[in-house]
Amino acid sequence: MTYRAAEFFAGIGLVRSALDRAGIEVVWANDIEPVKARLYAANHPAGYFLLGDVRSIKGRTVPTVDLATASFPCTDLSLAGWRRGLDGDQSGMFWEFARVIGEMGSRRPSVVLLENVPALLSSKNGADLREIVRQLNQLGYSCDLFQMDARWFVPQSRLRLFIVGARRPLLADRPTQLDPTDPLRPPNLASFIERNRDLRWHRFPLALPVRADRTLRDVLERFPPDHSVWWDDVRSGNFFRSLSDTQAERVLTLQESHLITWRTAYRRTRRGIAVWEIRSDAVAGCLRTARGGSSKQAVVEVGRGAARVRWMTAREYARLQGESDTFDFAGVSPNQVMFGFGDAVCVPAIAWIATEYLRPVLESAVVERLGA
Repeated sequence: MTYRAAEFFAGIGLVRSALDRAGIEVVWANDIEPVKARLYAANHPAGYFLLGDVRSIKGRTVPTVDLATASFPCTDLSLAGWRRGLDGDQSGMFWEFARVIGEMGSRRPSVVLLENVPALLSSKNGADLREIVRQLNQLGYSCDLFQMDARWFVPQSRLRLFIVGARRPLLADRPTQLDPTDPLRPPNLASFIERNRDLRWHRFPLALPVRADRTLRDVLERFPPDHSVWWDDVRSGNFFRSLSDTQAERVLTLQESHLITWRTAYRRTRRGIAVWEIRSDAVAGCLRTARGGSSKQAVVEVGRGAARVRWMTAREYARLQGESDTFDFAGVSPNQVMFGFGDAVCVPAIAWIATEYLRPVLESAVVERLGA
């Protein structure tokens, strides 16, 4: 059976890409960013895409769907957003999502999926997450919490928190017994639930996904040593001189190898000084919205006596989010592409959730609704 979905804060359409893989059809989507809408339309049929502010949407205008997804803005949950949480202008858009769902009345979707950064768990000492769950409870949804790292699917370290709300979940209203060794529901999640037992919870049994054995080697584009993408001697020299002694020693060891190795690096501010830090493993750090130099990742290629540095490319951003090389960048700038992907979801992670969690719960809801 094909289920129908509405995609709030749709961005460039990576949730749509994931739901397609799980046989769930997106029939309505919304985002406020014109560039993201352009990328969405270049890669998906987008006659249903509504470009505009979610605050202008009324529940009666959203079609009847089985699932609603919302990757609402994380800006105010971070230190960069001063941890304003749900009181902030950006992350506070959750309330608009909840308003629209409430306005749908009896047509409210059977299941909702929310995605955000792990900092949501600690925002306002847990008060923000409690308010989200409480609001979903009031809308008729029992809630489940779990976390997932994109690293299980692609060579990118990207931990995210997920909330599934279900009007008729498989295990609704049963005691929530959490395994402290479960990486999907670690002790901090268990502790939060224990502190908020007055809320309505459920737990859907999930087995860990099979971890993909992929590294940067599998996703990076290859450029010859004399290609213009590589930084010049002055810029590269500044990069390597900024490394700590430990990191510089790591680069030297890799440089002496007969094998070519790749690492990623971020620019940080330490004691008021801008420095570069290189990851010790062959995966990328969490992709971010590329608004400036400190948010962009550099790629270090090292080995056979040489070490080179360049910026990560837009195509590499796409691959690290699990999107195929057929994704059309539609003539937008590389920074705009990277902004879109840095602000998006990991496609295979969402596809796994949709297949292993959302579809079974939706099928249960259909069975109960039909009285079978």
